Amino acid sequence: MRKLKNEELNRLSPEQFRSAEKTPLVLVLDNVRSLLNVGSVFRTCDAFRIKALFLCGITGQPPDREIQKTALGATETVEWKYFPSTALALDHLKSEGVRVYALEQAERAVPLNLFSPPSGETMALVLGNEVKGVEQAIIDHCEGVIEIPQVGMKHSLNVAVSAGIVAWDLFLKMKK
Repeated sequence: MRKLKNEELNRLSPEQFRSAEKTPLVLVLDNVRSLLNVGSVFRTCDAFRIKALFLCGITGQPPDREIQKTALGATETVEWKYFPSTALALDHLKSEGVRVYALEQAERAVPLNLFSPPSGETMALVLGNEVKGVEQAIIDHCEGVIEIPQVGMKHSLNVAVSAGIVAWDLFLKMKK
């Protein structure tokens, strides 16, 4: 095996990325405090050509040096919008016919491995902040809840790690 060189990775230019077909998924960050986490989620959205990233409440926004540290330019390719509150973002998504889910540990949550995304439709997934997760009031705005099954002691994943897991899983399911 030989590690591939950068020029062998078939990377899209920013223009090609913007015009390329997107995964019909919107990730919504609900009051995420860490700018490094925000940047990491931007990179994940770029990696799986996620349709959009919504930044809500106290979640930081580009341009910001801390976000750029982990985004590595993904803020220039990924479509993003800021909303003063997550509830406003969800109202906007619902007005466009987008089905909204939360990623959280909750009663009747569907394990990610058993979740089937809506076929041929755009869906949105709310990811909560590092301390409280997704607020109950936001869960109440959602059509359902998806959970990443965990078997360790903590039952807690970093928000950027969670975004990567669900983006990959939903990318695979939506690509079929």
